[in-house]
Amino acid sequence: MVVVEQYARAHIVSDAAVPLVDELEAVPVTLRYDPDHDPRSVRMTLPGSGGHEWIFSRDLLEEGLRAPTGSGEVRVWPCGRVQAVVEFHSAQGVSVVQFERQALLRFLRRTYMAAAEPVTH
Repeated sequence: MVVVEQYARAHIVSDAAVPLVDELEAVPVTLRYDPDHDPRSVRMTLPGSGGHEWIFSRDLLEEGLRAPTGSGEVRVWPCGRVQAVVEFHSAQGVSVVQFERQALLRFLRRTYMAAAEPVTH
């Protein structure tokens, strides 16, 4: 199956001792979906995180675009009409990532198309 990788511009706010990035500038966040690895999960990599990937349910991301959802390490909620927030909790602190909702919808649409593609050998 096809791996989907997309960059989405986002604003990141962190309470970690060392900020990940300049909180005022939008930065590229990597969104990744690999149906061969786990067809129910998506991955996000934040800049400055040393390559750490957050892995969480694709359903959580989709549901969070409509209403607040999540618990534990990852939470997602809509922020007005055009934005969405993904919040990551770790031992180092909390990172709040604010996206344009359309970028996340586009990514999700691509993941469903990739999962529906027939396997060819």
